[in-house]
Amino acid sequence: MKKTLSSVILAISLLFFFSGCDGGKDKRFTVYTWEGMFPAEIMNSFEKETGYRINYVNFDSNETMLSKLEAAGGGDYDLVVADDYIIEAVIAGGLAQKLDKSQIPNYPNINPIYLGPFYDPQDEYTVPYGAGVQTIVYDPSRTGADIGGFADLWQGSLRGKIGITGNSRVINGMALKVLGGSYNEEDPALIAEAGRLMLLLAPNIRLIKDDNLQDDLLSGEVSVALMYTDQASKAMLANPALKMVFPREGIGYGLMAAFIPSKAPNPAAARAFLNYILDARRGALCFENLGYYCTFSASEPFISEEYRKYLTLPQGFNVNMETLRLVNEAAEEEHERVWTAFRAATGN
Repeated sequence: MKKTLSSVILAISLLFFFSGCDGGKDKRFTVYTWEGMFPAEIMNSFEKETGYRINYVNFDSNETMLSKLEAAGGGDYDLVVADDYIIEAVIAGGLAQKLDKSQIPNYPNINPIYLGPFYDPQDEYTVPYGAGVQTIVYDPSRTGADIGGFADLWQGSLRGKIGITGNSRVINGMALKVLGGSYNEEDPALIAEAGRLMLLLAPNIRLIKDDNLQDDLLSGEVSVALMYTDQASKAMLANPALKMVFPREGIGYGLMAAFIPSKAPNPAAARAFLNYILDARRGALCFENLGYYCTFSASEPFISEEYRKYLTLPQGFNVNMETLRLVNEAAEEEHERVWTAFRAATGN
């Protein structure tokens, strides 16, 4: 009898133990994106208010994200934030699920300018989270030259003075724009021509780096920088005497967006988090932290004045912009060859 009773008690204890474990799993929420995409205060308050526990996982490139998501068959992660061109591949591959907007009541807070993108024309899968443009920022006291576009970066007076990001398509695209072409050129011969032009630029390049390039401009390590929007915002906030230029040849435009993978373990948590950050005031905090253009119109009035002019799209600014798209395999191979030769020529 004692033996039987002990067995029953043990069985009940195990049942409660494993039930508790399952309940914990239901409260686990995995976000997969780049480092620093959401302010700690937003993540902490979300956990406190909802009981969800955020597991924040970083990737180093959009391609790494896609590879991991494919390997997981659209599982493992609950919410992903990545770049526009790669999301096109995600949706085409059936790796994203349609949004249940009835569970995201703050969805109307999105700025309509950013709706209907090429990768999600019916707005079925994604929430835009930050927009950026290819921006030149320079210190006029150190350059000895006026800069109004990409072509000005080839000036001899800028030898060894320029820092650029490490995004091959963005930098190759700059040379294509100088030649009057497109960021999304697929003719290998024209990409090769842009590559030859880039080799002429190589002596002017001091740094190629993605992280915190604004610090090198602020310290004087470089006098000119071709930067991401968040870096340009930080540089201008730190030193308003710098000049920010939107290149006359045309602007490379990118949009980041959040989506819920097709087999997300906890899609309810993802919807709750999207709704949480889409709140007008919380969204303002997110974009002040992120440094990219605010994609939530309801949040714009709550962005502090010092940040607002750097985080909101100027009137009529979207006229001369081109979004980077996936290109064919031959073009991709030529882009890689051109980029490798250019980096070698710069010594980076």
